[in-house]
Amino acid sequence: MEQQLSNMPGYRFGDYLLVLSPHEDLRERISKQKAEFSKNHGSQVTAAGRPHITLVRFRTWEMMEHKIVNRLKVIAMGHRAFKVNMKDYGSFPSHTIYINILSKLPVQELSRELRVARKLMKSPDNDPFFITEPHLTIARKLTAAQYEAAWPEYQQKQFTASFIADGMLLIKRREGEKAYQIVQRFDFMNLPVNTTQGALFSA
Repeated sequence: MEQQLSNMPGYRFGDYLLVLSPHEDLRERISKQKAEFSKNHGSQVTAAGRPHITLVRFRTWEMMEHKIVNRLKVIAMGHRAFKVNMKDYGSFPSHTIYINILSKLPVQELSRELRVARKLMKSPDNDPFFITEPHLTIARKLTAAQYEAAWPEYQQKQFTASFIADGMLLIKRREGEKAYQIVQRFDFMNLPVNTTQGALFSA
């Protein structure tokens, strides 16, 4: 069904990520960690693009993008900025190594708030995935051999950083493309509920 619809005008699909993105200096520092992993362990499948913490991953029609953007803008208006603390490394055996997020609760709470937009993000063959274990990926899709070679090192390796999450980014990859592009940034404004409700009904 998805293939049939994607051939119809106005029904082109996009892969979307809604993410928290660290400030530029920290992004550069994390990118160096990813490049170091790739160099030392021969992996060409480190997570591509700017370092980020995923909140939601979904695939839907591009024609829904305007409605999704409007809903996300309202959610962000009512949300407050928060500090994200990161320390050392964790893993999903035997395929992914990541930087640990210590302050999981505010990220998980934001992910739960975003579930009100679930119907807009859903397509017939794809349900949105809302993150439950916040992390920042260093390397993914590792072979068992790559994981077994790298994890003992990263289990002992230290990393400490923090940043203020004062907004979230919606990024998109069109069908047939490899790179994600920024769709829009949504600033956390901590506005009163009645203000955000008014924005919702006027959207």
